[in-house]
Amino acid sequence: MILVSGFCAVACDDVSRPKSFDAVKAKAEQGDAPAQFNLGFMYHTGNGVPPDDVEAVKWWRLAAERGHAVAQVIVGSAYHNGEGVPPDDVEAVKWWRLAAAQGLPNAQLQLGFAYHNGEGVPRNDAEAVKWYQQAAAQGYALAQLNLGIRYERGEGVPRDYAEAYLWFSLAAAQGNADARKKLDLVEKLLTPEQRGEAQKTAHDWKPQ
Repeated sequence: MILVSGFCAVACDDVSRPKSFDAVKAKAEQGDAPAQFNLGFMYHTGNGVPPDDVEAVKWWRLAAERGHAVAQVIVGSAYHNGEGVPPDDVEAVKWWRLAAAQGLPNAQLQLGFAYHNGEGVPRNDAEAVKWYQQAAAQGYALAQLNLGIRYERGEGVPRDYAEAYLWFSLAAAQGNADARKKLDLVEKLLTPEQRGEAQKTAHDWKPQ
């Protein structure tokens, strides 16, 4: 199943409320991007119509082509996972990049993964770090965790346990269990002064 949970709060245009499938489809067919996104969601979840991910991706793609950022992320994930369309990581990266340019942290994180794993693009840890940083700066916990791991391992950036501790702290504060475990491990590698400075920075940190 294509990952769409977490998007509704920002982009589903009240799709959770009862709506006529025919009314949404009519609006979507007129080129309305939010309606196209919602129609894709209705096909995906089987809301008013039998579930059909091929049809869902078709409508999400139409919305994505009109600049709907969340649709762009989902279309990228559909191509990455081969759900509703044949798998194609190059195409996935194309759509994630468009959404990332609009500032969506989830898309920025996906680009980071793509560059780190060499999926759809040549492997480039420095480029992965760039995208993790952009998502992490917005307070996205999973990006903060992955950025911390890059600093811990020295992948794409010089190894820096204090910087790793900072990003693990921020992700752990949002309830990320993996970051909590990493934090405990990295803490043992810091001097009391380094730990205190990182803790103060984390306390004062605010999303950009």
